[in-house]
Amino acid sequence: MTPDTSTPATVPAVRPTTPDDAAEISRLRSAYVLPEPLGEERLDRIRDHLAGRLGPAGDARAYVVEVPAGGLASCALGLIHPVLSGPRCPRALAARIHLVTTRPGFLRRGLARAAASALLDHLTRDGVTLFGLHASEEAARPHEEFGFASEPALVRMTRLSSASGEGRA
Repeated sequence: MTPDTSTPATVPAVRPTTPDDAAEISRLRSAYVLPEPLGEERLDRIRDHLAGRLGPAGDARAYVVEVPAGGLASCALGLIHPVLSGPRCPRALAARIHLVTTRPGFLRRGLARAAASALLDHLTRDGVTLFGLHASEEAARPHEEFGFASEPALVRMTRLSSASGEGRA
């Protein structure tokens, strides 16, 4: 029996992003991921920066699920970066999964899972062999289903430079 693909609830329509999606991705991140929303000026700067990275020569890849009435319901964004080759990274390309989020009204429909799956497939085709992400306790289990595992020997440490004067991004 063929599954019903006519409704977004059964098979979400996932698509790769273009630079035109940068504003909406930035808004999703600001509203649902960061500890406090960003102001319009900061969102504009992030949009412009991300749009360049989402272009054909950029280092960002993302997949989204659109809301039927317009806008994005869910997004998964990865940033590719070169690293030194090693046993876990023979092609010397790694990616950080920077963002996986869904608007609250669209949760529990498999949208983030579908976007993340498409993103990981794309990054793998691009030659990425080492993937990293930071996840909340709540989000850790779904990422484990994609093969992510915690590294007990590693300690996450963060250093923010006060020289930028802009605070958190």
